[in-house]
Amino acid sequence: MASSTAPSVKDRVDRFFEITKRGSTFGGEIRGGLVTFVAMAYIVILNPIILSGGVDVDGNSLDFAQLSAVTALTAGVMTILFGLVARLPFAFAAGLGINSFLAFSVVGQVTWAEAMGLVVINGLFIVLLAATGLRRLIFEAVPIQLKIGITVGIGLFIAFIGLVNAGFATSTGQASPPVGLGVDGSVATIPTLIFVITLLLGGVLVARRVKGALLIAILVGTVLAVITELIWPVGASNGGENPGGWSLTVPALPTQVFSAPDLGLIGAFNFGAFERIGVLAALMLVFTLVFTNFFDAMGTMTGLSKEARVADENGNFPRIKSALIVEGVGAVAGGATSSSSATVFVESGAGIGEGARTGLANIVTGVLFILAMFLTPLTSIVPSEVASAALVLVGAMMMVQIKDIAWSDFSVIFPVFLTIAIMPFTFSIANGIGAGFIAWVVLRALSGKAREISPLLWIVALGFVVYFARGPIEMLFA
Repeated sequence: MASSTAPSVKDRVDRFFEITKRGSTFGGEIRGGLVTFVAMAYIVILNPIILSGGVDVDGNSLDFAQLSAVTALTAGVMTILFGLVARLPFAFAAGLGINSFLAFSVVGQVTWAEAMGLVVINGLFIVLLAATGLRRLIFEAVPIQLKIGITVGIGLFIAFIGLVNAGFATSTGQASPPVGLGVDGSVATIPTLIFVITLLLGGVLVARRVKGALLIAILVGTVLAVITELIWPVGASNGGENPGGWSLTVPALPTQVFSAPDLGLIGAFNFGAFERIGVLAALMLVFTLVFTNFFDAMGTMTGLSKEARVADENGNFPRIKSALIVEGVGAVAGGATSSSSATVFVESGAGIGEGARTGLANIVTGVLFILAMFLTPLTSIVPSEVASAALVLVGAMMMVQIKDIAWSDFSVIFPVFLTIAIMPFTFSIANGIGAGFIAWVVLRALSGKAREISPLLWIVALGFVVYFARGPIEMLFA
């Protein structure tokens, strides 16, 4: 009688996440998860900076320390949940577009609790669209050429984020040119110099196919940043008051490692916005949130799935319905914790570039985010200038997809070009997708190819027309 050996825990984990099947390894997943966390850790500081800076209609603001704790908690829980359900290496955190919209537009009309209630409604609506299959139908209705354009556009967007966060590309404060090189055309500041060194080191390591290239570059860059700050202290930039300073965190060994999190913001939301500003005005705010959330996430998932090589020839990826539902849950969770809508982060591409292919990388990233609630002083060691180098390198990797665009057909080229260009130029994935969708429908229809356009794409394009014109529409009904 043949004896059968029960599969080990490692074998079960391998089969569950399909690690070997996707050509990955446990080491690659762990490294990828760690790199993704390092690339995203800035959100634990940046999200509180943005949200705490917004004063609501009653003159109240949110507490920075509480925001930091719930930002880390929500990112950790949603990242782990997505890893277990969708089994893909797409990490979650508070979406930067939505948190800025809340802090600088929404809370001028409602309280913070009411604004977060609108975020919860936005998330519930997205979950409903995903659960009914409509969100997947819209996703699949997008032509493969536009999906490729979205991937390339996100690559440029990621790179632009990195260049801006590193101080390599800065606002001139003038009408023309709006963006310039470094400070007064110079990149001679110490933080930007550290970024350049980290970027070049990472580029060499990636070119030489060194395992852990991005992680090594980040670690070396951080050590170099701490040493240079000790020798030539430049301090913080303080919002531009000190142009040569570090943008978010000053690299230094922390005086303390542990800090207890304050989770007092959990559950601090309500649905009073409809009574305060009226049903129509509140619905327009929800509409804006849904469109931004829906298409930012769709675009990011498209780009990351192709970069991770888990997408099929049409750009669709495994467990797409579950992934879209969980993404909607992230919006609900973000509203319920007052940390703003949690969504898929483009910085996940850093971990994918390091080898992450499965949800196991998400488990690593998620656990580190939860630990970050207690280790906030430690997570702030890595300056954003160093983490930004990884983003630029990932952006370069994602540009490879541009070779698959059908360059011979201008009715394809122009919408794809708009998608790619408008994402970084307007600092919005949703804007790039919207411009591409509208241009695709118009050019293809008037080029005699209307029958090739999915009816859903017509509807979505029309929705984007409303989205782009929402300002005048709100004024009209006001």
